[in-house]
Amino acid sequence: MSDLTLRLITGDHVQALLPMPRAIALMREAFAQLSAGRAEVPVRTGVEAPETGCRTLVMPSYLPDQRQVGLKVVTVQEQNAARSLPTIHGLMLVLDAETGRPVALLDAEALTAIRTGAASGLATDLLARPDARVAAIFGAGAQARTQLEAVCAVRPIERALVFSRTREKAERLAAEMAARLGLEVRAVDAPEALREADVICTATTAVTPVFSADNVKPGAHLNGIGAYRPDMAEIPADLLLRARVVVDHRASCLEEAGDLLQPLEAGLFTEEQIYAEIGELVLGRKPGRTSAEEITVFKSVGNAVQDLAAAGFVVAEAERLGLGTEATL
Repeated sequence: MSDLTLRLITGDHVQALLPMPRAIALMREAFAQLSAGRAEVPVRTGVEAPETGCRTLVMPSYLPDQRQVGLKVVTVQEQNAARSLPTIHGLMLVLDAETGRPVALLDAEALTAIRTGAASGLATDLLARPDARVAAIFGAGAQARTQLEAVCAVRPIERALVFSRTREKAERLAAEMAARLGLEVRAVDAPEALREADVICTATTAVTPVFSADNVKPGAHLNGIGAYRPDMAEIPADLLLRARVVVDHRASCLEEAGDLLQPLEAGLFTEEQIYAEIGELVLGRKPGRTSAEEITVFKSVGNAVQDLAAAGFVVAEAERLGLGTEATL
């Protein structure tokens, strides 16, 4: 039996090797393959540990253009904030699709944050008004950071607003992102401040909508990435009725996205009101925004093709630069 050699890639290396503009370009390619029916992506499997409140998600995928198979395993534990631990832990395994040989093991916490932000960056590029100047972020965790970074990568954002249940966390995020991105970022409490926003990102664990539709102005674009279970919701149902709704993957969203499933079950929304998958816009099968006054919504529950597209690039760069640690099992 031959020894198995894997390249181990840390979160720091993932962040160093995967700049946001490149990650957005990778999401464009991955979602095109997904909507073209070329990628193999089963709906992810969730395992609950009711005694602890921890949820484990298993996400396999295959991308033909990369000739690679990916398997991501992540845990989500919302109680970790009180323990000063990340909400998400995880690992990403990349395998060669020709030989089946495991190639690399990556920190999936960093990978997930970047690829999720990049998907919103792609959606913002395809759907937001070109003159968008003000961003609003709901949430103050790792996902909120990459959401704002991605939006700023595709639009000339001059100012950002941070909404969070914890004022201290919002102020900390605002100071960090202002220094990193070189723009005005401030923590806000007043719901009316949302009316200034051209691009809105929700990255929370909320089970009820985090804002009122009345405070969203015409022409705004929304990226909703936090509600990944049927019992969760961030987006008010009445906003969906006024908006052009685009999803990352229809089958996954109709299985998992509480933002859509709850109004569907209440008879307020229909499957036909989902305008397109983001990959259909990339492929040119449908246009994006049709007017300056239109409200657009991108709803994402996350898809395994995002992880594999990002991980495949990181692995190739790590091999080229000799980064990571080679471990023989």
